[in-house]
Amino acid sequence: MRKVLRFLLWTAIIVGAIVGVARAVAIRWWTVPLNDPYLEASIAPSLRGGDTIILWRLTKPKFGDLVVCPEPDAPERVVIGRIIAEVGDNVAVEGQTVQVNDRAAATEEACNAPKFTVLHPTTRSEIEQGCSMEVLGGHLHMRGGVGGHGLMPRSVKTKVEPGKVFLLSDNRLLPYDSRDFGQVDVNTCTETVVFRLVSAKGFFDVESRLTFIQ
Repeated sequence: MRKVLRFLLWTAIIVGAIVGVARAVAIRWWTVPLNDPYLEASIAPSLRGGDTIILWRLTKPKFGDLVVCPEPDAPERVVIGRIIAEVGDNVAVEGQTVQVNDRAAATEEACNAPKFTVLHPTTRSEIEQGCSMEVLGGHLHMRGGVGGHGLMPRSVKTKVEPGKVFLLSDNRLLPYDSRDFGQVDVNTCTETVVFRLVSAKGFFDVESRLTFIQ
């Protein structure tokens, strides 16, 4: 019995040490704020407010990654967006369509749940959107559509400046991205969203727990 207890103790110490080192240099777990309606709307359907997620910070984020960055003119506030263009890239966004250097991001098929709901950030009314899968930088990720609402976010056509990246929201109907706050200093975007531990509904929200985020 004493040997078993000793083994369990040392196992706990080793696992704790590994997790501690990982947290210090490679990962951070973080809960998406629930008090920012613009952020919450913009990250659907990939994420939701209240999700507890793991952020990877050992390697530099790259094209197609979903990243967490400080807002350029309000660094106390975070923004979450996908890097869709890097230095020197020409980017054009119109509705839900993205073109980078005159190449359009590929749309695959509808999501497993083809519809989702989100609260409008200003009216707080519930909006139903279509969900489709998009391929960007090798990431097959969910994207909120713009059809059927009579709303159209601002279009943009620009070139990414030196030292900057262009962030785009996965929710193409209700975005909060570089069209709003401008291009972002690439050195401030150090964390990539990689995994969701649980949603705001807790561990028994089976569909949202323990899921990779691309």
